[in-house]
Parts: sequence; structure tokens; C-alpha cells
Amino acid sequence: MIIQHHDEDINTPTGTMRCTVYRPQAEGRFPCIFFYSEIFQQTAPIARSAMMMAGHGFVVIVPEVFHELNPIGTVLAYDDEGKDKGNNDKYTKPLESHDSDTVAMIEHFEKADYCTGQFGSMGVCLGGHLAYRAALNPRIQAAFCLYATDIHSNTIPCQEGNDSFTRTNEIQGELVMVWGKQDPHVPTEGRQKIYQQLLNTERLFSWHEYNGQHAFMRDEGDRYDPALALECYSKAVALFQKNLHRA
Repeated sequence: MIIQHHDEDINTPTGTMRCTVYRPQAEGRFPCIFFYSEIFQQTAPIARSAMMMAGHGFVVIVPEVFHELNPIGTVLAYDDEGKDKGNNDKYTKPLESHDSDTVAMIEHFEKADYCTGQFGSMGVCLGGHLAYRAALNPRIQAAFCLYATDIHSNTIPCQEGNDSFTRTNEIQGELVMVWGKQDPHVPTEGRQKIYQQLLNTERLFSWHEYNGQHAFMRDEGDRYDPALALECYSKAVALFQKNLHRA
């Protein structure tokens, strides 16, 4: 499908959050996917991933995940300065504020005349965690989580007992978890911990581990693996086509 995009600034309990909306040009109402970025916010690779998914018949919404901590429109560079700023933001914003962002997006976009009111979540790196976290909300019917950081380690601030790992049993939708075996941010022990938690809580999920590095989906830099990326896009499209339906 040919797509279009525009920005929408929505109200959240922690301030105005810019969301970029990618959606088909065709008339009609389409299911929505919240696409959570890595710590750098909406870089060019994130925008291209969002467009890829939107072209398969979805409204893809990319929020600025650290809107409270940066001017609207901030994009961090893929360099040491950008990484340091993004990591500082990650360890500053509590999970509870990410939760309220997700609720604000659901309440805003369910009223849009191009949205069916069905929602899924998808993300990479930090965004993989936020997609998993979003699935704690019963309105999220499916989540595609790519190399999700900090779930196993509980290193993003939150109230005691409110971490994503502990609350896994609240996820109601279908999960797809994707990992790179050569990812230093989520080592084997961390992946095994999450896998066992999903088994113990009897979640509906599938699990994929590839010979890939962290950020192998990012089509900039020397870690990009185009073949793996294409396979993952196909799996993501299949997940959302199965669980989310057009009006």
C-alpha cells in the first residue's frame, strides 16, 4: 500500500507527546500498532521500519518515548553523545510514565476515523521492552518485541513490584520475542530468565533466537543483517494480521 504520514501532538499526564502516524493512503479504518523506538527516538531507520509495517495495512504510531526529557522533535545521533543522553533518559523516566503514555495513545487514537480501535505493539531495544510493557494493557492484542532490554535486569526505574518481568502474568495478547545470540545487552542467562517466566505464567508466545547482534534490524551501521530483518518483518506482519483485523 502507498502510505502517508503526519505528526500529532497528544496530551499525556507527563506533558505533550509528539506521535508520528504512518498509515495507508487508501480510504478505510485500519488496526493500529504502537511502534516504540530505541533510546535515540525516531531516527531514520525507525521511520523506515514504521513505513514498512504501515505499507501492509496498519496505522503505525511512533511516539517520542522521552518526550518529558527533551524538546519536541528531538532525535539523538547514533554516536557516543547520543548513546549517553539516551541511556540517561532511559534510566530517568519510570515505567509508570511509559504506562500512562500508552493509555494516552489508546484514548487518543481509538477516536481517529482511520483506526479500527484494535491495537498492537512493536519495538526494538528499549522499544522492545516498551512493546512488552504495553502488552500489560488489555487493549494490546499482540506484541512483537525485538531484543528487548532491561526486562531481565529490572534496570528501568519503577515502583517496587511494578517491573515488567514480575507483571508478565498480566499479558493477555500474543507475544513474539526475537533475540540476537550475540547481543551483549541481553545475555543467554537473561534470555533464559524471560523464557522461563513466560512458560511459568503460561503466556501465549513464540520465541526466536538468531545468530545476530544487538540492533540487527537497524539499516544503518555494521550490525545490520538484511536477511534477518526481512524475516522479522514477515513474522511481525503475520502476527498482526492474525490478531488485528480491518473494519
